[in-house]
Formats: sequence, C-alpha cells, structure tokens
Amino acid sequence: MNIESYIAQLLYRYQCVTVPGFGAFLTEIQSAQLIESSNSFFPPKKMISFNAYLKNNDGLLANHIAQAEKTSYEYAISAIQYEVFNWKKALQENGLFSIKNVGNFSLNADKNLIFTPYDQTNYLTSSFGLSAFVSPMVKREIFEQKIEALEEKEVIDFIPERRRTSAYLKYAAVFVLGLGLTGAIAYPVYQQQIANETIIVEQSVQKQVQNKIQEATFFIKNPIPAVTLTVKEEKMSYHIMAGAFRDERNAQKKFEQLSSQGYKARRIPQNKHGLFPVLYGSYATFAEAEKAKQEIQKTENPDAWVLVESL
Repeated sequence: MNIESYIAQLLYRYQCVTVPGFGAFLTEIQSAQLIESSNSFFPPKKMISFNAYLKNNDGLLANHIAQAEKTSYEYAISAIQYEVFNWKKALQENGLFSIKNVGNFSLNADKNLIFTPYDQTNYLTSSFGLSAFVSPMVKREIFEQKIEALEEKEVIDFIPERRRTSAYLKYAAVFVLGLGLTGAIAYPVYQQQIANETIIVEQSVQKQVQNKIQEATFFIKNPIPAVTLTVKEEKMSYHIMAGAFRDERNAQKKFEQLSSQGYKARRIPQNKHGLFPVLYGSYATFAEAEKAKQEIQKTENPDAWVLVESL
C-alpha cells in the first residue's frame, strides 16, 4: 500500500501528520511575499517541516487509511509499518528517498536525517487557485523626461493688466464714508436693544428648564425596566490535543486527570474515525494555542499538537 497520497491529503486539513515509527510532518502558514529584486509575487502558503522525534501513533493517519481503503485499523497500522521499513531501507542503501508532493529525505555526513520540502504544492486551502507571478517593472523615467522637456520649452509670459480709473470711484468713496459714520452712531443703540431681548429670552428658558426638571423628578420615581445585554461568546477554533482514545472510559479518565491538574480540559464527541478526543483546552487565536502547546510539550506531553476546527 502506498501511503504517500494519504499523507498529502491530511496535510491540507491538519497542522501535524504523524507517521508512527518515523516522524511527524508539521505545517506553518507563511504570509504572501514580494521579492522586489525580481518583481515576483507569491500567495500565502503552508510551509512543511519534519520532526523525527514525534513518532508516537496519534491514530490520525491510520484511521484515515482505514476509512479510505475500507479496511481495519490494525491492517492500516501494519501497512504504515511496512512502508516505514521500506523508507529506512532505501536510506541505508541509497542515502535518500522521496515522498511524492511532500519532500525528499537524505542522510548527511553524520548520518543525520535531512528533509527538503517540495515547494510546488501549496497545502493552504484558502490559497487554492492562486499562483506566483512576475510583474513587469514600471518605468517612470520616460514620463519624467517628457515633463522636463515641456518645462524647458513652454515659457509663460506674465503681462500685467492695466486698469483705468474713472471719476465715479471718487463719489463711491464719499458714499462709503458716509455709511461708516451713520453706522458708528447707530451701533450702540442696536447693541442695547439686543441686550434687553437676550435677558427676556434667558428668563423664559430658565422657567422651561425648571419645569422639565420637575417632570423628570416625577418620572424617576417610577421603576425603570431592567436592560438585558447579550454578550456574544468568543469563538474558540484552536484546540490542543491531549489524545484520541478508542475506549470512551480511557477518554473520561484522561479528561479527569487533566482537570485535576488545572487544565481547562474538554471532551468532544466521537469523531468519524470512532475515537474519543480529549483536549487540554481551546483558544481563540492560533498564537495563544501555539504558546500553550509549547509549554505543554516541555512539561507534560511532547506529542501535543494543535487542532484547527470549529467545534
């Protein structure tokens, strides 16, 4: 049985795909990139890395193979073990082997395993249909040269306009002066009138305000209906997996153990593979989940991983 295609299928959906007895493939989302030197644009993608120390069976790959091949879980485990045996044999004999659409493995001079990811496949489903492209460089020098040429050729001559003064302007000036004198005399009278009207308006407004205050005091004595606010619960889409158990009793035992240790442990319903998952906790952001996962891997469980799913 060739399990390479099943590994690739799971990399689209999960951040960690473990091959029991061999290691785990980990994915990390990389933002879109621009390489200015070549004017190249690259869409967001999943970067694949390999951890040879995560070898414990979490049931994910085996259950996926069993469901796809319509066979038993035990047979799927045997098929994985046989494939891993062939991989290790190819490394010993040839020093390298490849997993289609995932990457290449080789041994260095110190017999350490080196993984080189295959970068032609983008496992980020939100970037489906997007591909890298190269944009032609925008040349602005030609336009700047044309503008400079126009500035050198086109010369704008400023010719001041000559205006003729006529005799009627003198009479207009005398008329304006007369208006100014009349305004200077009438302005104080106008100011006094405005002041008197302002006092009358203020008194009327004060009376209305007092009436409103009395009405407001009367209504406050009556009971005010309570206001009910509904706070939308923050969506928790990032979960740290503690394990998936075929026996529900073992799942409940693990849940009680984590709860007694202070974790906000959760049990989620039986999945389509027939397993009962148990979570260390759920988080609203990937950054929070990743930080908690690293702490758990150091102190509690090195095989803990993040599940991204809306529960």
